[in-house]
Amino acid sequence: MSDSELQNGLATLTATIGVASEPTDWYEITQERVNMFADATLDQQWIHIDPERAKDGPFGAAIAHGQLTLSIMSFLPGGQGVGLPALDGMKLGINYGWNKVRFMSPVQVGAKIRTRGKVISVEEKGGMLEVVNEMTVEIEGTEKPACVAQSVLRVVF
Repeated sequence: MSDSELQNGLATLTATIGVASEPTDWYEITQERVNMFADATLDQQWIHIDPERAKDGPFGAAIAHGQLTLSIMSFLPGGQGVGLPALDGMKLGINYGWNKVRFMSPVQVGAKIRTRGKVISVEEKGGMLEVVNEMTVEIEGTEKPACVAQSVLRVVF
């Protein structure tokens, strides 16, 4: 690790605090994706995996798991590193956790979502940078977001 790379990264990220990123590409949430997530997490609730029954449920259709939305929000096409600029000397980013997560609107199967990010803080910790990035998942055609969450990332140089 180069201290100058860490300091340059700190300066670069500090300059972006409060500036919203460009959104990712729209990404369709398919029933197949929801079913694969249900299989991986053992969450087989009918509201997610039974579209016929879900039509009569509280949302009028099958919906994605909130945890699915949270899991993919950083990795949607066209947005790797949502809200974060490229940093010279960066070796990797480590998911350090979440400060706050809110699922504000359900994502119906067939809906398209995208993510915007906004760095809200950066500080040096243990030879790394800790970045808190507020991420918002938007649903196409809907004003209220699906999810707003504060991602905590450790950047290693």
